[in-house]
Amino acid sequence: MLHLQASRAKLLSVAEDISDQRWRESPAPERWSAAEVVAHVAMVEERTIYGMKRLLQSAPRPVPLRKHFHLPLAIATWRGRKVRTPIPLDAKRVCDKRESLAGLNATREATLAFIESTRGSDVSLFHFEHPFLGNLNMYEWFRTIGYHELRHAKQIRELVETFHL
Repeated sequence: MLHLQASRAKLLSVAEDISDQRWRESPAPERWSAAEVVAHVAMVEERTIYGMKRLLQSAPRPVPLRKHFHLPLAIATWRGRKVRTPIPLDAKRVCDKRESLAGLNATREATLAFIESTRGSDVSLFHFEHPFLGNLNMYEWFRTIGYHELRHAKQIRELVETFHL
């Protein structure tokens, strides 16, 4: 929970550095605006929680020992290599700054409610594949949500730096 709070605080802090006027502005071709980044972050978090809810509808399946090994989760913050998201960006989610951040907040509230609903259950028994990191259990997925946010906080910081040149 602390990791999710800290990553969200970091994302919101850098988002504050983008003016309302530049919120939807892309700094270059093939680069996302802050509005697109925030829409993506919310969509990924929602998709992750949706996948977890579906997974909990049936008994956990055994996972071979070799599948318990994966890349370190913190690698998700590394911006040295651009990665294409497997989740297409929904243009309807790209909004003005106030609406974008309100949507992001609503997504996090739903995530926290879901986490609370799993309290007392051992969700480490439930696994599903991350497209880049490997097979993760639910606790690792919760942490990955935070690392994903930190990656995109760095991306927004790059936008701020571009706009201030």
